[in-house]
Amino acid sequence: MTTILLTGNSGQVGWELQRALTPLGNLIALGRDGMDHANPDSIRSAIRVARPGIIVNAAGYTTVDKAESEPDLAMQINGVAPGIMAEEAKRIGAPLVHYSTDYVYDGVLERPYTEDDAPKPLNTYGKSKLAGEHAIAAVGGTYVILRTSWVYSARRSNFVLAILRLAREKPVLTVVNDQVGSPTWARALAESTAGLLRNRPLLHDHGGVFHLSASGQTSRFEFARAIIRIMKEISGAKGGWAEISPITTDQYHPPLPARRPLSPVTDKNKIKRVFGIEMPGWESQLRSFLPELADKIG
Repeated sequence: MTTILLTGNSGQVGWELQRALTPLGNLIALGRDGMDHANPDSIRSAIRVARPGIIVNAAGYTTVDKAESEPDLAMQINGVAPGIMAEEAKRIGAPLVHYSTDYVYDGVLERPYTEDDAPKPLNTYGKSKLAGEHAIAAVGGTYVILRTSWVYSARRSNFVLAILRLAREKPVLTVVNDQVGSPTWARALAESTAGLLRNRPLLHDHGGVFHLSASGQTSRFEFARAIIRIMKEISGAKGGWAEISPITTDQYHPPLPARRPLSPVTDKNKIKRVFGIEMPGWESQLRSFLPELADKIG
């Protein structure tokens, strides 16, 4: 039975991966106590003890705005650590699956970005994630980098949870309408990853960078409206919701520390063509997710 080493098991994606990957082999799931991504010795030691057949790295520095004030830590975790993991993975012949972000793009193209388009990150977080991609590629082992988008779950902090909370606390919410992306449920992302690993021989033959996020696209404003509309339907709580008002990113006050790309929407045809993976649409994923939270709406 293949041993799968999963890192970042307490994060949004890592938490869902624990369930999705368990049927595929002997799963070793590590949090920061088991592997500190800011400590190269910790990374090497954990991998050498586990000697996995597959490594799935769901750990990362994901606080986009805080990264602007902690660039060195963000770079160590997102930029340096993946390269060390790639070195250890290559040494033992294990494929490495690593998660990146659509924030490696500047979001100015008038069409979805393909994997062949040159990245141009606008903020520290995006730069650190791109550095991690480059570090993995430079090692030259077997790897798959999955660039995803606007991840949410019932855990940690994310856009969906923030909208649901604020929409019950305030009469009016202003949400930017010029930032466009593909909101992606962490569970759907984990299940797609499991599907990828079931095709392990293809990992060796067709590694590289792939875009993997929900089908379709929407603005932050329309996403917020959909969150409230669907939650009203499934919870039965029709009243007491904020009015959602659109603004532009330039009108948002106070400005956020990290500059956001306006439309870093990605083309997902490559992963469909190579691995046969296509995620459900963003609204379908949202409808599958929100019932988990319905009993928390007062």
